[in-house]
Order: sequence, then structure tokens, then C-alpha cells
Amino acid sequence: MPAIARHILVADRVLADTLKQQLAQGADFAALARRHSSCPSAKKGGELGEIKPGQLVAPIDRAVFKGPEQALQGPIKSRFGWHLLQVKFRW
Repeated sequence: MPAIARHILVADRVLADTLKQQLAQGADFAALARRHSSCPSAKKGGELGEIKPGQLVAPIDRAVFKGPEQALQGPIKSRFGWHLLQVKFRW
């Protein structure tokens, strides 16, 4: 069951919370990802592309494959930092 998702990765929980508030108020996900995310996916607006189960660190993998589609999830802590995540769809 692959999924298409995007995320923003930051080192600081406070920044993750601030970005989540901005997204809730209608900020552009891709623009915030390009500006703030420390993941290489930032260059693509946070787009992770097609993901298969087991490809991501455990807390993010769970969110992608067990969390809601289309909803903003997070901040979610991993060993890399704090993630804001949106699953576009699964099939």
C-alpha cells in the first residue's frame, strides 16, 4: 500500500508548532518547506514522492500508513527532529 506524502523537518519543537499554526491559517506548505525544512525534500516543497511501508523512520512510517489522509499531522518527533506531515493519498 504505497502513499504520497510531503513533510517539513525542523530541529526545534517551537518552530514546528509555529509552522503548524501558519499552515492552519492557510500558509503555503511548499513555500514553508522550502524555507524551513532541513530535509533534502525541501527543494521539492517537502514532497517525498511515493513511499512504501518501512522506508521511513518508525514514527513517520506509522503516521504515513496509519494516520489520516489529507490532514496535517504533527509535530512528530524522530531522531532527525520534528516533522509536520501530510499524507496526500494511499492506494
